[in-house]
Amino acid sequence: MNDLRIHKIAVIGAGQMGHQIAMLGALGGIHTALFDIDEEALIKARKALEILMGQWVLKQKITEPEKVEAFNRLQFTSDLEKAAGDADYVIEAVTEKLEVKREIFKQLDHIAPKHAILASNSSTIVNSLLAEVTGRPEKVCNMHFFFPPLVMDCVEVVMSEKTSEDTAQISLELCKRINRTGVLLRKEISGFVANRILGALQKEAIHLYEEGIADFKEIDLIVKKALRHPIGPFELMDLSGIDVVYYVMQQQYSETGDPADKPPAFIEEKVKARELGRKTGKGFYDYKKDEVKAP
Repeated sequence: MNDLRIHKIAVIGAGQMGHQIAMLGALGGIHTALFDIDEEALIKARKALEILMGQWVLKQKITEPEKVEAFNRLQFTSDLEKAAGDADYVIEAVTEKLEVKREIFKQLDHIAPKHAILASNSSTIVNSLLAEVTGRPEKVCNMHFFFPPLVMDCVEVVMSEKTSEDTAQISLELCKRINRTGVLLRKEISGFVANRILGALQKEAIHLYEEGIADFKEIDLIVKKALRHPIGPFELMDLSGIDVVYYVMQQQYSETGDPADKPPAFIEEKVKARELGRKTGKGFYDYKKDEVKAP
């Protein structure tokens, strides 16, 4: 077993997943760099984390000194070499587009130290499709967090046929260090476990809505009341981001060619209208008048 000690993590992408994953690293006592090419995204990420951690202090989840120490361990940068050049573990959390992720992994393979593990937060794009553009396929895996990462405990750690046992075990150890439950999947499949189950429910909910069997609000209500889910499938799409849902469906359709996997017209229309859910103030539901509580 490799005795690699993770001294520094780099998280690539400061969006709704990336900035919270980075804070998990910092809270876990690990020096963490959060990279984004967009300086505004980094400013927004810092502000969001300051609000969240302030709320955690008020709720006595952490102390004020622990908050200060975490931020001292957290670096915000738009320089990829500064972020990943001395990282032991890199977690990519950029947009769900294969070509974008492959380009990032190409760059990371040149920039990150040879011993560094390169992981993707994607649940749709399996790591073998990313590993093939690197010279270290044995050090590539998926490390799939759930939204929001600072609340959701589970992490799916996924191997491809070329992922080494060392990489898998180091990834599971990292989960422990950041206080998350890692579950190892030794065989990759798009969507892994949780999102394939959720995807089946989502696909049926979309079908029922398209067929006019029930309105999206009625479907959400039935799922919550009858199945005891905390939120309904349309509320979940709003929370995750309808653009993310759209890209996931596009990727699945490109892989399978199955018309059932193709994004429905009403999802595409919402993406074009920038009605992406909570993050834009409107999706299936209108959030502009609602104060969205932070986790």
